[in-house]
Amino acid sequence: MRLPLTVLLGVLSLTGCARSSTMPSLTPPVPGGAEQQGTQVSSTQPLVFQVKRYPGGEPYDLVGDRGSVVLIDVWATWCEPCRDALPFYENLVREYGAKGLKVYALNVDEDTRAIEPFLKEVKVGLPILVDENARVAERTLKVRGMPTTYFVDKRGVVRHIHEGFNEEFLTKYQTEIEALLAEPAP
Repeated sequence: MRLPLTVLLGVLSLTGCARSSTMPSLTPPVPGGAEQQGTQVSSTQPLVFQVKRYPGGEPYDLVGDRGSVVLIDVWATWCEPCRDALPFYENLVREYGAKGLKVYALNVDEDTRAIEPFLKEVKVGLPILVDENARVAERTLKVRGMPTTYFVDKRGVVRHIHEGFNEEFLTKYQTEIEALLAEPAP
């Protein structure tokens, strides 16, 4: 039986989210979905989703970023490791943005009023996307824990998934980003 993402996120908020990449699975693998093999993903289908931008509600469609490498971090204001991860990702976009990396923070909070105070406290300026009712996180991305980070190649295919966050991931992230940026555009 699969629990709704909101229940799983509530459980994670009580346990302090995930602080490492060795987090246990919270949901069973989905047949026919992109399976994780370490941080490599076996699916070759482009990721497709639409959400709204924060704070104005303008539409965002991932298809519009084809040709760029995209990092999508799924986060919530109550997730302590997310506080550490978002500034880290902002540094990555400073380092690799001119080379074609785009970074988005996909928020799954039920109440978007919590976003502004969080961003002021953490002092990040990343583009924020709002995932209403966690539909994209649950149905499309199959998020199992917070935070979860997706590296999407220039063709729109998810190539790496990282669950949890630890600053020790920096070298691995840089290696993966540099390899994706070096690939030819579609």
